[in-house]
Order: sequence, then C-alpha cells, then structure tokens
Amino acid sequence: MTDYTPPLDDIRFVLNDVFEIPALWQRIPAFADIIESDTADAILEEAAKLMSAVIHPINQAGDEEGCAWNNGEVTAPSGFKAAYQAFIEGGWNGLVGDSEYGGMGMPKTLVCHVEEMLQGASVSFGLAPMLTAGACLAIKSHASEALKNRYLPKLYEGSWSGAMDLTEPHAGTDLGIIRTKATPNDDGSYNINGTKIFITWGEHDLTENIIHLVLAKLPSAPEGSRGISMFLVPKFLVNDDESLGERNEVSCGSIEHKMGIHGSATCVMNYDGAKGWLVGEPHKGLAAMFTMMNDERLAVGIQGLGVSDLAYQQAAAYAKDRLQGRNPSGVMQPDKVADNLLAHADVRRMLLTIRARNEAARAFLTYVAQCLDLERFSENDEERKQAADRVALLTPIAKAFVSDTSFENTVLAQQVLGGHGYIREWGVEQLVRDARITQIYEGTNGVQAMDLLGRKTIATEGKLLAGFFQEIDLYCQTVTHETVEPYKKALLELLPKVTELTDHLLAQSLQDPHAIGAAANNYLHLLGYVAYLYMWTKMVAVSVDKDGDFYSRKCATGRVFLECLLPQADSLIKTIHAGSDPIMAFSESDF
Repeated sequence: MTDYTPPLDDIRFVLNDVFEIPALWQRIPAFADIIESDTADAILEEAAKLMSAVIHPINQAGDEEGCAWNNGEVTAPSGFKAAYQAFIEGGWNGLVGDSEYGGMGMPKTLVCHVEEMLQGASVSFGLAPMLTAGACLAIKSHASEALKNRYLPKLYEGSWSGAMDLTEPHAGTDLGIIRTKATPNDDGSYNINGTKIFITWGEHDLTENIIHLVLAKLPSAPEGSRGISMFLVPKFLVNDDESLGERNEVSCGSIEHKMGIHGSATCVMNYDGAKGWLVGEPHKGLAAMFTMMNDERLAVGIQGLGVSDLAYQQAAAYAKDRLQGRNPSGVMQPDKVADNLLAHADVRRMLLTIRARNEAARAFLTYVAQCLDLERFSENDEERKQAADRVALLTPIAKAFVSDTSFENTVLAQQVLGGHGYIREWGVEQLVRDARITQIYEGTNGVQAMDLLGRKTIATEGKLLAGFFQEIDLYCQTVTHETVEPYKKALLELLPKVTELTDHLLAQSLQDPHAIGAAANNYLHLLGYVAYLYMWTKMVAVSVDKDGDFYSRKCATGRVFLECLLPQADSLIKTIHAGSDPIMAFSESDF
C-alpha cells in the first residue's frame, strides 16, 4: 500500500486555469472579502497535510478493525477519535458553514476539493463530516431561528455531529410509506416512535452529541410523500444554557456488517418516544430533505473521485515497481531481469483510462460546485436561474456517472496489481469495496438515472438539456486552436445526436410506459460522456499553449479520452434506440 498524495497540482489546474475560480469569488460579495487565490492555496496546502499525515494512516487499519457495538454503544476504530479531534481543531468541519452561526462561509468551489482530499484519504472517516454538513444545510435552510442558534454553532464546531434518518426496513426509495410517527406535545416538541436503518454514523463515540434529522409522519398526515415531516432529534437533550441534559429515548439497536466502509458505523436506530422538534413546515419534510440532496449527491461523486484517485496512485506506483516480462518493441530496463508493467500496452490502457476519467471528473465536479455557488450567492437573477438549471440537470450525473466510472476505475486498478490486487495488505481490494457503496446510497444510481431522464428531461420537454447544450455550443465558438478542433468537432457532432435521441424518447414516453426505465441508465451515461468531453475540451484549450510537462500530459490524457473512451457514446445511442421491447418481452415466470 502506498501513501496518499493529495492531487494539489490538478486541483490548482481546474481552479485557476480551467475555470478561473478566484475571479469568480471576487465578483460575488459573499466571498470577495473572505477568500482569494493565496488564501485558497494555503487552505488546500494545510488540508493536504492533514489528510495525508493524519487521516489516511488510519484508513486501512480502520477497515480491518471496524466499528464495535456493545449494548447500544458504538466505538469507532482505533485512531479515529484522535484524527477527528485533529480535524475539528483545525476548523475543517465548519469550512462551508454559515458565518452567522460560527461557520467560515467558504465557497463550494473550494470546499469540494478539500472534500476530495478527505474522501481520498478515508471514505469511512470522511462520511462523518459529510453527514454533519448535510444536516447543517437542512437546519440552516428550514429550521427556526431558535433551533439554528442552539444547534448550528456546535455542529460547525464539530463537537456535535449530524445524521440523516430516512430509510426504514420496508421503505427505501419509496419514503411515502414510512411508518415512523411524531406525536405533538404541549410544549411544542414531538414524541418520535419508529425504527430507521442504514443510518451512517448514527451512533459513535467521536462527539459529545449526535443530532438526528428524522423523517416521520404526524397523526394528521396525508398519504404518501405529501405527509412526511422532518424532526430534529438529539441523542442528548440540550438545556436552556446549551449544556447537555438527559439522554433522549433514541438508541442504536445494532450496526450493519457490510461489504465495505467498515470504519464507519451504519446503524439501526430505534426511537421510543424520543423528543424531537419540527424542522420546517408540517408535511414538507421531503422538500426540506431535498434541500441538501444536491450537495450530498455531489459529495458522493466527490467520494467516488477521491477513492478512484487513490486507486490510481496505488496502481501506478505498483506498475512502475513490478518487474514482469519484456517490452515487445524492445527492452526498456536491460539492467534488470524484466521490464516493469508499464512495458505492456494493456496495463497502460487501464491506468490511462482511470486517469482520463479522474481528471474529467475533477473538472466536472468543480463545474457543478461553481453552479451551486452561483445559484446561492450570485446577485444576478438570470445567472442564478441558469445555475439552478445546471444544478438540477447535472446533479444526477455528478452522483451516478462519476460513482459508476469510479467504481470501474478501482476494479481496473485492482487488475493492474493482478493477484496482489486481491490481497488485503496491498489496500486496493478495500478501495473496490469502499467505492461500491457510492453507487447505492443517497439514491441508487438507477434512481438518479430515472430522475435525470424522467423529471429533468422528459418532464421539462428537454429545456434544461437545451440550455446546457447552448452553453457548450457558445463555448465552442470561442475556441479556435488547431489542437482543440477534434474535441470541438466531436462535441458539435454529438450534441445534435443527443438532442435527436431526446426528442425520440419524448415521443416514445407518450406511447410506452417502460421507455424511460429502459433507457434511463444508458442515457445518463451518454450525458456523462458529453459532460466529460466538454471538460476535456476546456482542459486541452487552456493547456495547449502552456509550457511544461504538466500541460503536455494534460493534452495527451485528453487524447486518450477522445480517441479511446468517447466512442462508447455511439454505442450507448444505439442501445437506447433498441427501446424497451427486448427487456419487457419476458414474463415474470421467465425469471
């Protein structure tokens, strides 16, 4: 297992060269006085030190030890508590938090890269601050001022942590059928009764208190998702002087034994008349939960990238060191008994596939983070609306396409190591297991695909997609360098194909109830290739006239994507045109 080296040069490249993000910060009043290029660079440097020196060293040991459950109490793996203290003492937990309640108010375009390094260092550890950030966003957006003032400062500080409690044993994606009940009390609180499962970091010993955001139904709730409300339920009740009071009636019944992320506790949480407080309006809990979903789903894509980048680092280091066979075109290392694995084209294919995807993913996630910043903080109404449209359209891709390809990347990295990739001590098999969950939680990738095609494309008659494609078309008109022409040509040929395909699906959806479901996953991946090609066009355009190996490698890696990976887009188009008939021709008894 190699050490983790945070990809600072690549991060600076997308921030400074590709998107010129520091200039964006300076024209947004919310950021202009708190962040500029030098400050951002200092933050990234310090984050890189923490992640590589403190967080990553506990990753493999935490996977092997796992969390322990004993009579309702959960203990994190050895080293996690000390690492968490180092994390919060550095102020990292409140980096993106609202400054009115003790956060630092940093832009998502910066914080997403701190998150990438955190998740690359350890996904299991990184889930704790990730879930707290999501809880903070929901509280900040929907809770009363009294709840914000009582809970947000401690959550941003990190002495308290957050958890999201949605899923029940019988209700996952279909939250409208949850059974957890909330009964009102005379003092304005509610008694919460029910059971939630799959609650990440729902119980642990890292913080003094755990603040659960629980979806439940009031006695008068209408049927389905329209009857869901959100409640804030602390592990320990909080006194008026903000000290901790008695233990609330919320307990951890067990922890799950999982395929991966062993260092993170995934809990069954029982609510037996636990006291909670309404967040937002009655029966509007699902809308409140979705406030944070764009951030959380972007965060899952960032998780996938972080794990995939670590997998690339480990596989590339192994390939350079491992001697095996000779280069067919001539001996590379005559002073050794064999050449290293980089002598073999297939090994290079696997490594460069990972790299081409990782670098496109980093640019794409930065682009989506930029849209989030503009949606929330731009003072231009039209710019805010356009950014909101991009966030709506691209969030499913940021979650599902990035995590799908990142999982594939970890499998490729494992393959580079051969038999050693299957052995625990080398570390890559853990990354395969850890990356797998990113395709499942925060809405399975199949659900993301249905959201993209059904709600974001068919339901809008393709308007969100047309706006994105118009932006790409306008960008292509501004780039004239000869080296970029093949990328522009590929984009300008692909966009009308996807538009025609979308029109076809719009028509099919009116005739075939299965059209959307049959096409959705392939359609999401197709748009993923469009987005990655757009990113590579931008990256090559800013690299081609710059001197140095770093920029020449960018152009070479872009060529790998263009010539070796992008052709899969045409295959996806052909598959989508096959429609639902080949799938739906089977009867139930055939399975």
